[in-house]
Amino acid sequence: MATSSTATASLHLLLPTSRRRRLLVPRATHSDCTVDRRRFIARTTAAVAPLVLPPVVLWTPAARADDAPALSQWERVYLPIDPGVVLLDIAFVPDDPSHGFLLGTRQTILETKDGGNTWFPRSIPSAEDEDFNYRFNSVSFKGKEGWIIGKPAILLHTSDAGESWERIPLSAQLPGNMVYIKATGEQSAEMVTDEGAIYVTSNRGYNWKAAVQETVSATLNRTVSSGISGASYYTGTFNTVNRSPDGRYVAVSSRGNFYLTWEPGQPFWQPHNRAVARRIQNMGWRADGGLWLLVRGGGLFLSKGTGITEDFEEVQVQSRGFGILDVGYRSQDEAWAAGGSGVLLKTTNGGKSWVRDKAADNIAANLYSVKFLDDSKGFVLGNDGVLLRYLG
Repeated sequence: MATSSTATASLHLLLPTSRRRRLLVPRATHSDCTVDRRRFIARTTAAVAPLVLPPVVLWTPAARADDAPALSQWERVYLPIDPGVVLLDIAFVPDDPSHGFLLGTRQTILETKDGGNTWFPRSIPSAEDEDFNYRFNSVSFKGKEGWIIGKPAILLHTSDAGESWERIPLSAQLPGNMVYIKATGEQSAEMVTDEGAIYVTSNRGYNWKAAVQETVSATLNRTVSSGISGASYYTGTFNTVNRSPDGRYVAVSSRGNFYLTWEPGQPFWQPHNRAVARRIQNMGWRADGGLWLLVRGGGLFLSKGTGITEDFEEVQVQSRGFGILDVGYRSQDEAWAAGGSGVLLKTTNGGKSWVRDKAADNIAANLYSVKFLDDSKGFVLGNDGVLLRYLG
């Protein structure tokens, strides 16, 4: 009977008072207790069953296109330089891919020995002058042969993969500022100024031979009646210049109202009307040999076919209203575009469509240059010492 009393007392905690009265029973025999237990279990189960809660279903909002996760194919590399430095160029030694150099404004030369993971300042005594604050514009290597150029006019050369550098004297008659240099072989290089002069050397830079017969200003003065829109407003300098792997050049005029091209063997630069309404920001070469063209305000155009042409078509991009400043091709299909306020875009179909990588959205800097040194090594250079490294 103790068992029956305990069970009845426990049930009082589960059932309301109206149901408790029906379960209170008089003293009974052993067989009656057995029946009561069965009834107790049945009734208890019926009473408790409604207390079981249904499964909890959590509501989640539908994903939006602009909520796509960051591609996370880049990481920022922090540098031991002042925040105001603008990074301008990067190159690695072909014989030692872990060894490279990074250039910028305010006499910035950095060196890495681990493929670009970490960088340290590199002191070159011949490039340190108290009277000048050099802007190092371009660096290039071929084998162990390397070159660095800057503004005011300075030319550095190495033949031992950058372990030592010597300063090469330059003529005061050099037209314009040196903006680009390309190492082409042993003791050989090709150099371009912002006035369109192209020079080549084969003796470590002690003598240079002109590859074009006149500057761009002279060419435009001679062909001003040829129908090139904006040629009469030309200020005499390039805004940007880019070289293809086979030695062709495309350059944008300082005002962005037309562009020019040059191919090896041509005596002059060839001016071209822009095929778009907005002024040109930058131009360069696709991996398939065609051209890409950026306009001010964020527009991106691709040339139809390959080679030099004036026929372009626009590609839709999501630049968030910021200008796109450069494009770099990793392969014929994959390329990256970078621009103002951390804009970073990717294409995997040669440029026909682009998606935004949010990896740099929180970086308060303009991204000026995209450099792919091979299909696994790439960098994005920006202002305020911002350097992004490609992770793949």
